[in-house]
Amino acid sequence: MWSRLAADAALVLHLAFIAFALFGAVLALRWKWVPLVQLPAAAWGIYVELTGRLCPLTHLENHFRTLAGQGGYSESFVERYLLSIVYPEGLTREVQLYLAAIVIVVNVAIYGLIGFRRTRR
Repeated sequence: MWSRLAADAALVLHLAFIAFALFGAVLALRWKWVPLVQLPAAAWGIYVELTGRLCPLTHLENHFRTLAGQGGYSESFVERYLLSIVYPEGLTREVQLYLAAIVIVVNVAIYGLIGFRRTRR
């Protein structure tokens, strides 16, 4: 049971990391220190997508899922509703490149807005 909970927690953490890498720059509108954490997170997300590597959180989740055993239980809320967001069907190399481009475009746009707002002050 604990292994399954740890696997679900790793999946939620993975989803939160993806959201932070993609949209965390919005937090920089409020807190000036956020880019110190968010830009490396975005860079890591871009790197993972461009190189086709697996995130260490994927390995962590798989480790706990293996320890929990894959049979004998019905899927949890996390598995049912979040798993397909983190690991979408049809995730090809081309899709990964588009995802990396989306992370870049979103972050450049948000940080551009932040820079524009700060120069107007």
